[in-house]
Amino acid sequence: MGGAGAEASRAGCGAPGSGDEPRGWRAAAEEALYGDGGFYLRPEGPAGHFRTSVHASPLFAGAVARLLTEVAAGLGPGPVDFVDMGAGRGELLTGVLAALPADFPVRAYAVERAARPAGLDERIDWRASMPRGVRGLLFANEWLDNVPVEVAEVDPDGVVRLVRVRPDGTETLGEPVSGADAAWLARWWPLTEPGTRAEIGRPRDAAWAAAVSSLEAGLAVAVDYAHVRGARPPFGTLSGFRDGREVAPVPDGSCDITAHVALDACALPGAELVSQREALGRLGVSGGRPPLSLASSDPAAYVRALARAGEAAELTSRSGLGTFTWLLQPATPGAPPQTPTRSPTHPPVTGVG
Repeated sequence: MGGAGAEASRAGCGAPGSGDEPRGWRAAAEEALYGDGGFYLRPEGPAGHFRTSVHASPLFAGAVARLLTEVAAGLGPGPVDFVDMGAGRGELLTGVLAALPADFPVRAYAVERAARPAGLDERIDWRASMPRGVRGLLFANEWLDNVPVEVAEVDPDGVVRLVRVRPDGTETLGEPVSGADAAWLARWWPLTEPGTRAEIGRPRDAAWAAAVSSLEAGLAVAVDYAHVRGARPPFGTLSGFRDGREVAPVPDGSCDITAHVALDACALPGAELVSQREALGRLGVSGGRPPLSLASSDPAAYVRALARAGEAAELTSRSGLGTFTWLLQPATPGAPPQTPTRSPTHPPVTGVG
């Protein structure tokens, strides 16, 4: 679950951790997020620190449920799988199950390192690893941005070096980037000017490929803050979040550590990249206001519809959540993507209701 990225001061996201030896950002973030007492294993969960589309409105889970029914229709009769990658505390799964028809034959899986929350729907299979042979929809909402990666920076002599970080967030430049990491940068995020930075997305590419490989049939979707080649941010996007605020990324377990995702590098053959605004629009989520005539005929319904329209507008805002990118990946490489389409049986989810 991810964050956005103005440059932040290298101070002030919690107290220094133990030890003082600098190491790569990938190892530092892995321990800070998922090690003993790591940020993502804390009792309050991600929702205690930042708000995602899932938390913004139940319309988001409703749209994912609609996508699941469309994927299921393309698979034929029988149970269908829904896999939530990086499930947090099960908020999306809970919302999707609530939005599905009562008799919809779904097998629900939460893939998450944190412990199963108390009181979670018994239908949800909570696990630390991906199920295999998935037939249905695999959905990764703000998962890839928290797959730890190395950070690279160009030194004053034009050499691209790995960035090393101490537990208090102090950075130094380390050895030159080489091997597969250097090849990834050359292809996806070339660096030339001194001071420019990049997050090396190779572990995310591998994580996404592994997730897609679990699909036997259906669709995999990754939703995240993203950028594409030709429009990469010159200084990277590494940042921290805590208590609803952007803070310096300090790897001591006290804050989220996140960076936008090079989703074009993750994409496999047959994939499609679209904005959240477009993806949700295809699934019928619109911020259009309800007709004024409803205010006269049914004032209570008009107020409810207006509230839903406001929620839809937030999810599709061109200056906010609507700018997230959806990576739509079919199970079979090279096949046309099973992208969401608006069906006559699924009218638009607008403010009218």
